[in-house]
Amino acid sequence: MAKVISTLFISADGVAEIDPAWHFPYFDENMGRAVDEDYAAAGALLLGRVTYDSFAGAWPDREAAGGEDADFARQLGDLRKIVVSRQPLEFSWRNTELIDGELVPAVTVLRAHAAVDAILVPGSISVVQQLLAADLLDELRLFVHPVAARAGRTLFDQGERPYHLRVVAAEVFPTGVIRVIYTPAEAPGAVTYDEVKQQVPQPG
Repeated sequence: MAKVISTLFISADGVAEIDPAWHFPYFDENMGRAVDEDYAAAGALLLGRVTYDSFAGAWPDREAAGGEDADFARQLGDLRKIVVSRQPLEFSWRNTELIDGELVPAVTVLRAHAAVDAILVPGSISVVQQLLAADLLDELRLFVHPVAARAGRTLFDQGERPYHLRVVAAEVFPTGVIRVIYTPAEAPGAVTYDEVKQQVPQPG
């Protein structure tokens, strides 16, 4: 079964709609290496419409230009790209297709039958929110920037239940960015104050 992995740049206050003004100052060789690891393991990309439009509006031209980022642009072009949209689309970027049907059942099929080990979801906040709600996200990889953005769309929406997560890896970059990899976890058992009050600090 293929893993579904989300990768997101996010601020300390939870904003995942990145602004280049607070994102790019923290992008260094460490983040570049970690991003490369995420994409190198991917057999396909699952993209929301907005993220796809952003990628398709930049990376094919960068590949054609042959600059420093041309190799990464070529890597993206060669990957299978599955776009989530309710509207019919025509694609000019190679290896791109429209998701077949509604998101949740389509991703359920992809996870079970995809001939890849990992499906990477870069950005695409609404897609990630739906996958979290449907328990279809296997890993959440966050690059937490040491900045409170204070404006923009947040990753976690309002809902009736919390998402419990387990940290499987964490790394602090010299810039202060923290790369954290989470997997879903079972909710811990209920605990009352009486059960933890012995942990309350006592006066010395």
